[in-house]
Parts: sequence; structure tokens; C-alpha cells
Amino acid sequence: MSHRDREPVIHETAYVASAAMIVGDVRIGPGVRVLHGAVLTAEDGEVTVDENTVVMEHALIRGRSGHPARIGASVMIGPHTHVNGSIIEDEAFIATGASLFPGSRIGAGAEVRINGVVQVNTSVEPGAVVPIGWVAVGTPASILPPGRHEEIWAIQRDLDFVGTVYGVGPETSMRDLMRQQSDHYGTHAEDRAIDS
Repeated sequence: MSHRDREPVIHETAYVASAAMIVGDVRIGPGVRVLHGAVLTAEDGEVTVDENTVVMEHALIRGRSGHPARIGASVMIGPHTHVNGSIIEDEAFIATGASLFPGSRIGAGAEVRINGVVQVNTSVEPGAVVPIGWVAVGTPASILPPGRHEEIWAIQRDLDFVGTVYGVGPETSMRDLMRQQSDHYGTHAEDRAIDS
């Protein structure tokens, strides 16, 4: 789909399943495989996927203004994974159900295991592991089990989640925030299918 007058560019050796959705300023490199139900959407920031990366079923990769999604070479993006404005370096493994938030960076060869979370503006060091269901927060990342919420929050509250994800201050009401989000995503009404 064309979005905001930008069209995807897909290398001739890449495979995109017929049930996947590629929207806007998305660049897919050689040997990339995008499987059924995956969505790669450049909202107002680009998405790039380098060679021989596999994006499994129902994964979401979203590029945002100020936080493009950049996926390196030979990366595994597991099913039902959410990559939102994150940079993932080469040979990383992002398992099923992982959530990576805007401004996050995953170092080369790092692993974010099943249902792991990498918070906004957090850097996971090369080769590091975020265990199943654990949370990485801060730079360099503290990697903590979810039961240690107070410690996670003590780091996370200074990472500016609302400003990073939505571009607004903490005083913004939910009504105003959602009006802004409605307008932002409403631009998809102008999308158009591209003949293949």
C-alpha cells in the first residue's frame, strides 16, 4: 500500500506472503521473508529490513517519526512480535510475542525471548539476553523479572514514555491524546493499493 505518498520497495529476491501487509516507506532487502499476517507499516517514519531476515506470522513492525524501525541482516522476528520504532542490529533473535518500544536498540546477536519487553529509549547490549517474560529498561539496560515492578518503574519513569511514543507531555489528557492519535491514524484513509 502507498501511505503518505510513499511506496514500499521490495527486493526481487525477497518473499512477501499474500496475506502480509506492507505499507508506505518500507524497504525490504534481498532474501527477506515476510510471512502471512505480518504488517510492516511506515506510519510517519521508515521501516528497513536487511538481507536474510525472517519476519514471522502476525508480527508488527512500525516506523515512527523520529523513531524509524531498522532491522539488520540475519535477524529472526518471531510470530506476534511488536517492533515499534526500534533498531535491531544484525543476527539478533526476537522471539514470539516480544515487545520493543520506540527509541529502543537491540545489539548485534542479542536475544529477546518469548514475551520479553524492551522499554522506550532502552539499549540491550550486543549478545545480551532478555529472558522469557522479563523487562529491559534503561541504557545500558537493566534486565529485570516482571515481579520487580517498582524497580522497573524507578528506571522507566525517567525514560519519557508518553513523549517518546506520542510526542506529548504527561499533562495531556487521554481525550486529547486519543483525538491526536485518531487524526494521525486517520491518514490511512488516503492509502491506495499498488499494482504488483
